[in-house]
Amino acid sequence: MNWKVPFFDLDLGAEEKQAAMAALDSNWLTAGPRIAEFESAFADAVGEGANAVAVSSATAALHLSMIALGIGKGDEVILPSLTFVACANAVRYVGATPVFADICGELDWNISVSDVAAKITPRTRAVMIVHFAGYPCDIDAFVALANKHNLLLIEDCSHAPLGTWKGRALGTFGDTGCFSFFSNKNMTTGEGGMVISRDPSLVDRLRILRSHGITASTYQRFKGHAYGYDVAELGYNYRLDEIRAAIGLVQLHKLPELNRRRKKIVVRYRALLAEQMPEIRVPFSNGYSESSYHIFPVLLPCDAEQRKEILNSMGERGIQCSMHYRPIHTFSAYEDVTADVPVTECIAGSIVTLPLFPGMTDEQIEYVITSLVDCL
Repeated sequence: MNWKVPFFDLDLGAEEKQAAMAALDSNWLTAGPRIAEFESAFADAVGEGANAVAVSSATAALHLSMIALGIGKGDEVILPSLTFVACANAVRYVGATPVFADICGELDWNISVSDVAAKITPRTRAVMIVHFAGYPCDIDAFVALANKHNLLLIEDCSHAPLGTWKGRALGTFGDTGCFSFFSNKNMTTGEGGMVISRDPSLVDRLRILRSHGITASTYQRFKGHAYGYDVAELGYNYRLDEIRAAIGLVQLHKLPELNRRRKKIVVRYRALLAEQMPEIRVPFSNGYSESSYHIFPVLLPCDAEQRKEILNSMGERGIQCSMHYRPIHTFSAYEDVTADVPVTECIAGSIVTLPLFPGMTDEQIEYVITSLVDCL
């Protein structure tokens, strides 16, 4: 369909094309110098002494985090249900049990530290927090909780590249921070991800795990820095390639400006909604200047059936909307998991995510809002 306002639109140009072609012209496409450059640039961008390991997806980053941190069968990991299913899947990949926690409230959709605290058991090994839509969780409270109970802390920063908490980059507070470069993210490589940590030994293990447990890369052997290798442990094929790394370097350079544009659009959205239809509630409206503004979800004054009609009507007007998220515990694959998350269940049927991308025009923003008002 030829959308008048698509849900997202890529910000790719001549620089990305030139970078990709340069990688092709180099005749080296896997585990080469661009990967190392991308990792170094990303680590510099987040700071705090973190090191970065490029991987094939954020799901891979989460999975490798579980393995490298020693989480496994018999362990419990507490995480939100209101997030993408990859978070819970990564817990199950290692044989651990996902325990779903509720969100803070109807206007703060981040995981609740008090509900997490209430669900800690002797089997709890880790807490996975997700910075929903790019808005930071209460990091101070989660770090204190993890320290108090000797728990591991994993940050899913898929929505939050270069987002900060009190001036410090998200992803640098936990034992690991995991990022996504999927097509609709703030910066993209098409498919791809990054896992960061301030623990050098953990980073070394992540590098080995992402490539079949092999201790020396093909490029190291090609350059004469190694003439053989060992397979140190069971690993995975979770590498990123040189073409995507080249694109990622360009996108990373653009990211601060892209995030600034997103913020400007969100500010305009909020002003129009407050003026034209205050019944539509917007989460994260206060005190979140450090967000990366990944998506713009709202809470409609309707139920799930009415929402379906509204989404259809918006589509007929050429506006592509989405929903973030159907709670994980409502999927068939997780029907065996008990979840006590009343606030999540209260809002789930009313969530709609409106289009948001750096190139949105004022005319498109206004068209989305006037159309939504008409549909309601």
